[in-house]
Amino acid sequence: MTHQQLESRSAWGRFWDRGGWWKALVLAAVYWGLYELAGLAIGALFGHLVDENVYANAQSVLITLAAPIVVAGLLLLLFAWSLGWLKELFGRQPIRGSWWMWAIVIVLVIFNILRFVSVDYAAWDAGAVVAVLVAGLCIGFTEELATRGFAVDLLRRGGYGERSVMLLSSLIFGLLHSGNILSGQPPLVVALTVGYAFAFGVIMYVTLRVTGNLIWPILLHASTDPSLILLSGGIDTAADSSLHPGPLVGIANLENGAVVVMAVIAIIFVRGRIDRTDVYGLREPERALA
Repeated sequence: MTHQQLESRSAWGRFWDRGGWWKALVLAAVYWGLYELAGLAIGALFGHLVDENVYANAQSVLITLAAPIVVAGLLLLLFAWSLGWLKELFGRQPIRGSWWMWAIVIVLVIFNILRFVSVDYAAWDAGAVVAVLVAGLCIGFTEELATRGFAVDLLRRGGYGERSVMLLSSLIFGLLHSGNILSGQPPLVVALTVGYAFAFGVIMYVTLRVTGNLIWPILLHASTDPSLILLSGGIDTAADSSLHPGPLVGIANLENGAVVVMAVIAIIFVRGRIDRTDVYGLREPERALA
């Protein structure tokens, strides 16, 4: 988009086109609020159909996990359409990653496979397994669109270098998980969840950079959450003692530590900066941002 085309857009479009960290934060907060409201509304309407054990059957999983995130995802798509950003968000990234980033992606894929092969499928309802996979796809799509899609784009438009884009978008992703405290989780558990989500967000940014398209972090994220849910019987919770995972579970459970280590490596070595004028038609800031 040229500078002239940018100026010819509506005030709504021009406001978001210029990006900025605070706009990314506001968008994330509004997204989280709408997601929570959707959950409350769906719970009020269909809560009586949900089993006490959310993962007992497909119906409970879809109502509790999938439905609210689907509503939030559709609202994000509507927002992207209103800005004319759909092609941009799902198109080729304006900057690619280095070859070493592939190692991080491959390691996470291997750990996810180990989790899936370690699942005690006999302890699960078959329909619930399918529903968990569907819910994982919905979660991966919506959360990645919000953070590696909108947040990354708004930060780049704001003039930030790629390390700051990675750190700030991952911080926003982590903070989105702080809402778990409203469900009664202990503060320490919530803090650890936020910290892990930040590290995982860094890995998803690396995936975005090295693959060059948002669809790949969506799919990798969409495989990670279900592998954890099916292996442990939940997410952000203690493992279900009634499950009897396979012999590789000890190795699979090393994934959390590996994610943190790989995130630290990425934080040290990630570099890069896009040309705002070339990519977005925006003038470069007078003072370069980190």
